[in-house]
Amino acid sequence: MPISRVTKLFAVRDAKVFPLLDDPAGGTPSYGAGVDVPGIKSMEISGDVETKELRGDNQLLDADSVFTNVSVSFPHAKLSLDVLTVIASGAVTDSGTGSTEASEWTLTGDSKPPAFKIEGVTPASGGDIIGGDVHFTAWKCILSKFPGLGLAEEDYRTIENEARAVPLISTNKQLSARINKTATAIVTTPTP
Repeated sequence: MPISRVTKLFAVRDAKVFPLLDDPAGGTPSYGAGVDVPGIKSMEISGDVETKELRGDNQLLDADSVFTNVSVSFPHAKLSLDVLTVIASGAVTDSGTGSTEASEWTLTGDSKPPAFKIEGVTPASGGDIIGGDVHFTAWKCILSKFPGLGLAEEDYRTIENEARAVPLISTNKQLSARINKTATAIVTTPTP
C-alpha cells in the first residue's frame, strides 16, 4: 500500500541552507555543505498567480495563469554568521586567541547575493504517517530583501530573511514537498 499523500503540518523542527555551486543547463546542480539555520521559527512559502483573459464576442473565451514571484521567508531566533555568508555573501574572519577571540562577518560594497537552497522539515502527523516527516525544499533562492539584522530594546531580535525561489536551470525544479513514512534528517551534503 503506498504512503498517504495527506498529513497535518505542525511546527518546524529544522532548516538548513546550502550554497548553490553549479547549475549547468542539461546537467546536474551541485551544492556546498548545509549550514544549520539556528532557532528556525517558520518557513513560509508563498507566491503570486498572474491570470490573463482572452475576451471576444462580448464574453470571456478563455483564461490562462502562470505562477509568478514564488518566495520563501524563514525567520530564525539566533544570529549565524555562516548562514549570512551562504544567503547574503560576505566573508567570516576569525581572529585573536583566548579572551580576545572574535568572529566577524563582513559585507563589502561589491557583494552580490548568491544563489542557495533551503530545506525545512516538520514532523508528520495524522493518517498512517506516525513517525514520519515532511520536507519542504526551495531548490534555488536569491535574497529579495536584506536580512533583518540589528538589535532590539529589552527584547530578543529575530533574524528575518526573505528570498525569491526560481527554477533551477539544470532540472527546472523550483519547489518540493516530500512526505516520508520514516522521519529523515536533512542531509547536509545533498545530492540533487
